[in-house]
Amino acid sequence: MIGWVDASSGASGDMLLGALLGAGVPLPVLEQAVSAVAHEDVALAAEDVTRHGFAATRCHVAVADTTTHRTWADVRTLLASAALPPAVRDRAHATFERLAAAEGAVHGTSPEEVHFHEVGALDAIADVVGVCAGLVHLGLEALVVSPVAVGSGQVHGAHGVMPVPPPAVVELLRGVPSYAGPGRAELCTPTGAALLTTHASSYGSQPPMAVEAVGVGAGGRDPDSHANVLRLLVGRAVPRVGEPVETRGALVLETNVDDLDPRLWPNVLAALLEAGASDAWLTPILMKKGRPAHTLSALVRADRADAVRAAVFAQTSTIGMRESFIAKTELDREMQTVAVGGHEVRVKIAVHNGRVVNAQPEYDDVVRAAAATSRPVKDVLAEAGAASRRLLPSGDPTDDTTDSPTDL
Repeated sequence: MIGWVDASSGASGDMLLGALLGAGVPLPVLEQAVSAVAHEDVALAAEDVTRHGFAATRCHVAVADTTTHRTWADVRTLLASAALPPAVRDRAHATFERLAAAEGAVHGTSPEEVHFHEVGALDAIADVVGVCAGLVHLGLEALVVSPVAVGSGQVHGAHGVMPVPPPAVVELLRGVPSYAGPGRAELCTPTGAALLTTHASSYGSQPPMAVEAVGVGAGGRDPDSHANVLRLLVGRAVPRVGEPVETRGALVLETNVDDLDPRLWPNVLAALLEAGASDAWLTPILMKKGRPAHTLSALVRADRADAVRAAVFAQTSTIGMRESFIAKTELDREMQTVAVGGHEVRVKIAVHNGRVVNAQPEYDDVVRAAAATSRPVKDVLAEAGAASRRLLPSGDPTDDTTDSPTDL
């Protein structure tokens, strides 16, 4: 399943909550996640409303009165101690970390020293944790976000009157398609910008998809200029006309490790693949103070990420990791077999536009055939490779000219 967010009227945390509810996420899923983090009174309520003729879902976040201005360290502690599923906690942590970095950049301070003000209040914590819980519930392999409408004019905030878009939103949307959009007001909040940019796998118009659910989340205002809504479309990815490849969302999990016995790395990589990673690799790096280390990377589908995260923490000494969503393009593939010395060797066939473009023997099968025939692996691999090439369109098993010696 994939999702597309239409942010052409802006984005905020409550709009995203409403869109998730409209797309089929049960309200208790959001409530349980929020109550696990916010120990003070926080209540969510869904309401059917209209915005400029659009039927939409408004998610009200009712919070207890508080004057607390939380730092990034305070929020991080709340998340760490909350009884949340790991995937929800990781998403919420990444969102607030991005917020802290943006606020620190625009105010000239370190993320650790940032006082969140509005975004550290209970309603914003509820927005972030609730949206993360909803995204995990949907289990999307990719989330595409349209260009984001940010608004224009001025807005009153904790630091006084600021231009729209506010500095934190500008910072969060670096490198992301955005524009002023309809009306003259703040359309995208820092919380909305952080949620979209943390969890988007790509940006653009609606991707090819068979839509199965639509959620329309309403903002608090109902201006005359436009429908103040955010739409979330959820469905199955379908290929573009004439496009033989599949583009799907994937996660890259990464962590830097400088204190693990290097003899363990082959077992670590094998464990990640066994847990569901589609690929895992190691990159030598140099860390601060000249310490040699490695970056461990794993490519994994979103629905298998929890198991791979658990394997990373179980098999290595790391205490945290980075995550990023990417778009992964795959060719159609199938398995065939060739005979080498009387033993079957599987060959992975890659197809593009209905044409075989690559045929690669499985190395493990080559090793087994070499052991069974008491031949060097390199010789069996060469023979298997030659047999595999005959599966390509240009390969002609009756043509022996390529093997003829050259007269010197």
